[in-house]
Amino acid sequence: MKKILRSLLLLLFLSSTLSKVFSQDSLATKPDTISFTSGNLVLKGLLWKPEGRGPFPAVLFNHGSEANSMWYLPGVAKYFVGHGYAFFTPFRRGQTLSKGQGRYMGDILDSIRNNEGPNAAYPVIIRLHETEQFQDQLSGLQALKKQKGIDTSRIAVAGISFGGIQTMIMATKNTGIKAAVNFAGAAMMWDGSEDGREWMKKLAAQATVPVYFIQAENDFSIQPSIQEAAEMEKAGKTYKIKIYPPRGTQAKDGHMFVRDGDIWGPEVFAFLDKYLK
Repeated sequence: MKKILRSLLLLLFLSSTLSKVFSQDSLATKPDTISFTSGNLVLKGLLWKPEGRGPFPAVLFNHGSEANSMWYLPGVAKYFVGHGYAFFTPFRRGQTLSKGQGRYMGDILDSIRNNEGPNAAYPVIIRLHETEQFQDQLSGLQALKKQKGIDTSRIAVAGISFGGIQTMIMATKNTGIKAAVNFAGAAMMWDGSEDGREWMKKLAAQATVPVYFIQAENDFSIQPSIQEAAEMEKAGKTYKIKIYPPRGTQAKDGHMFVRDGDIWGPEVFAFLDKYLK
């Protein structure tokens, strides 16, 4: 009888555990598609939400420069949803679900590099980030605030690579966000552009919310996090920085450390909970 009881209890435990795991997996793979306007463009984004009615704290996540972000976004979303956060990714013009709306930034930059050389692209990167790319992110934030179940007083921004740059721009604006998490913003362009470095350091000094800088040691460059954190220190701003051990064998593996939420999750969520929960 005792053996039967123990077996039943074990089955109940496993059933409960598997239910939670599969529930989180399904949440991360079945987001709502949100349409929103940016100027005369109709863009789209994906919104993952935890189970329940909310209202939930939310993270607006800025994807990188890749043409299609779906190879990693659902996996990243799962970590946030599993911790009780809504997770919204607005796709900027020409990318992923917003393909065909406006011109893809990567195509613009490739054309400039091919016709004028690699250095000619850096001023355009800055200009596009400050104008149309930020407009798309800001429009996405406004769309997020209109969604049911979102606590508009508890929103943070985060982003990877080019999305980390967009995160830093949003961190300088008075839009009501509470915190920012920068995964490897500008790591791929840092060594190539002095103007880009000075621009990013200026953004850090102007940040109006706490920022967490995160990179893996074998990223293309970890100087963005180090130097931007130093600028926030000098300006008396609130920040946190963590350089994690190398991931994988190549710089591109380290650059996509955002996929390893089982490693960065405890510290990132402690940071976000402090300012959003």
